[in-house]
Amino acid sequence: MYLCKKFSTMSNIVAIVGRPNVGKSTLFNRLVQRRDAIVDSVSGVTRDRHYGKSDWNGKEFSVIDTGGYVVGSDDVFEGEIRKQVQLAIEEADIIIFVVDVEEGITPMDTEVANLLRKVKKPIFIAVNKVDNAMRDADAVEFYNLGLGEYHTISSINGSGTGDILDDIVAKMPEPEEVDLEREELPRFAVVGRPNAGKSSFINALIGEERNIVTDIAGTTRDSIDTKYNRFGFDFNLVDTAGIRKKSKVKEDLEFYSVMRAVRTIEYSDVVILMVDATRGFESQDQNIFWLAEKNRKGIVILINKWDLVEKETNTMRDFEAEIRQQIAPFTDVPIIFTSVITKQRLLKAIETGVEVFENRKRRISTSKLNEAMLAVIEQNSPPAIKGKFVKVKYCMQLPTQTPQFAFFCNLPQYVKDSYKRYVENQLRQIYNFNGVPITIYFRQK
Repeated sequence: MYLCKKFSTMSNIVAIVGRPNVGKSTLFNRLVQRRDAIVDSVSGVTRDRHYGKSDWNGKEFSVIDTGGYVVGSDDVFEGEIRKQVQLAIEEADIIIFVVDVEEGITPMDTEVANLLRKVKKPIFIAVNKVDNAMRDADAVEFYNLGLGEYHTISSINGSGTGDILDDIVAKMPEPEEVDLEREELPRFAVVGRPNAGKSSFINALIGEERNIVTDIAGTTRDSIDTKYNRFGFDFNLVDTAGIRKKSKVKEDLEFYSVMRAVRTIEYSDVVILMVDATRGFESQDQNIFWLAEKNRKGIVILINKWDLVEKETNTMRDFEAEIRQQIAPFTDVPIIFTSVITKQRLLKAIETGVEVFENRKRRISTSKLNEAMLAVIEQNSPPAIKGKFVKVKYCMQLPTQTPQFAFFCNLPQYVKDSYKRYVENQLRQIYNFNGVPITIYFRQK
């Protein structure tokens, strides 16, 4: 093994709550785009950008914006916001409550504060739109909410956000060091929409011989870690029984599912995405797929209930082609058609999951990598821009837990995304990275 220790992959979830138009989304955008190390917010998650990863002072965390989920007229706002806050309270580790200094304390703010006072989790009041001394004095009224100290910020220009982030990360636990020798069992997370067949899949695999069930520290009450060791395989299954329907409102369901999926995905090595064949590959499935991809997890797509689909000669081929079109450009993902009821291809699903796990931790020696990739690059060099030719000197795999490669060259700024995709495809052809997101960097040398 190239590393003897690793840090636990669990990251904290920070939820931003508050009534509409107080500046939640502006604050969210500022948090997730703050520094170079930040992964962009995932496009397409719940119709808009509501989930992102950020880090501050060396601590990584996920940010979830509850704004934008509220639909309908003004009369329904209050009930909807109440639901969102309750979900955030249930799922998040830390809550940022955003209020607006211009409007002062509104009845809706008071209602949210009443909900938050009952919570044992760290709560930070962010008094937004404070961009001068006068407004700073006005912010004092927010002591009346009964939630203690507040932070004055201006989401638009960023003032005060550094201070609130310092205090937020101070409340986060230090990442645990885990010994890799002991922690070798891969973690497979089974995720997907409600009724896609997740629990049936796990029950079919485990039968009645459930060995060990342990509650994972820090995860939701419903995510359980089950040790699976049959048919020569040995791994942990993480079941998300928790993606459940809280109400009939679609937005609630989507919001809740994303929060649960974030939690489970971050704690896994390989994500098994269960898709209901009778419903097709819906937006919710795409959301979960891109969450897994952004978190650089191995991915296997299982199309369940395939026995219920009317088939013609090319049904399977067309179904698969449609999914690959929707997940482009990352199309190098195994897609398996199963039926949990008839036990069709279940073992194949597990075999593929183990294979993807092995692909994810594959290490390639620098000498072999250079030998193969420099020949590829020589065959098809980066196109010259403005008479400038890019010369790649050497490449190496970075010492990270997931496959990342650095190519050192004279003019990295002239390497276009299309060429990076070409290099990635060549890497995938030469070395098997099926089901694994890989990252390529061109660096100055």
